[in-house]
Amino acid sequence: MVTGAAGRLGRPTLDLLAGHGVPVTALDLHDPGDLPADRVVTGEAGDSETVRAAMDGVDTVIHLAAIPAPTFGTPEEVFLGNTRATFVVFQEAARAGVRRVVFASSLSVLGLPFSPRALHPAYVPIDEALPLQVEDPYALSKQTDEATAAMMTARHGIDSVAMRFPLLGGPGDKLPERAATYARDPSEGARELWSYLDLRDAARANLLAATRPLTGANVVFLAAPDTLSALPTEDLLDRYHPGAERRAPLPGRAVPIDLSAAARLLGFRAEHLYPVEAHTSEVNP
Repeated sequence: MVTGAAGRLGRPTLDLLAGHGVPVTALDLHDPGDLPADRVVTGEAGDSETVRAAMDGVDTVIHLAAIPAPTFGTPEEVFLGNTRATFVVFQEAARAGVRRVVFASSLSVLGLPFSPRALHPAYVPIDEALPLQVEDPYALSKQTDEATAAMMTARHGIDSVAMRFPLLGGPGDKLPERAATYARDPSEGARELWSYLDLRDAARANLLAATRPLTGANVVFLAAPDTLSALPTEDLLDRYHPGAERRAPLPGRAVPIDLSAAARLLGFRAEHLYPVEAHTSEVNP
């Protein structure tokens, strides 16, 4: 089952699963009528009865339904909506005997992107052990989602993967605009560490997380290996995160994220890299 199936990541994930001949139940608030799924269930991912009905015949869940930023609702709507949906999906998965749940966490769980003040990572490249600095309801919802997954693993033995996605997009969706913004003002990318991931790669990562042999509650950062800025990463860090401890060299445009867990656990490496060179003439150093 894929929740949030009609969303920006839900659709490419469904397309990829359909291309591999995987039978899928799609869950979304509305049925647009063109989802490549064997069955479509409409309703909220936070509604137990809806999710219970959707779980029929399901052995794996990819949970993508969420309010994607704190600006898309009130603090209560963002936190309570996201955490309720994740808890309900895991609870009904346990009831149905589902053995694995892959779910969309976010780089925003760090607290940097949506904090009301400028924050800085303790060290770079960041990894899954980096201390969180949560100061907004969206980051708190993702922290709670990850804690929910760990509890469900301990209580019910469900294997899970929290996918800490960065900015998601494609050549015609978000990435050109954001790359141009970073070219004009590199500070605009500091909160997200200038990271990104193509939606096609994100969908493939979901498939890998659903099928690779792994156990327990896992957390992984995912990103393209380079940044969405044309400037050298170490220069960007010198300017915008000067107090972050440097634990490894970051040559060229290397993303300041340790991607080894995604490679080790999922066998994942991004394949679709955005051509930042197209924005070189716009760069304001």
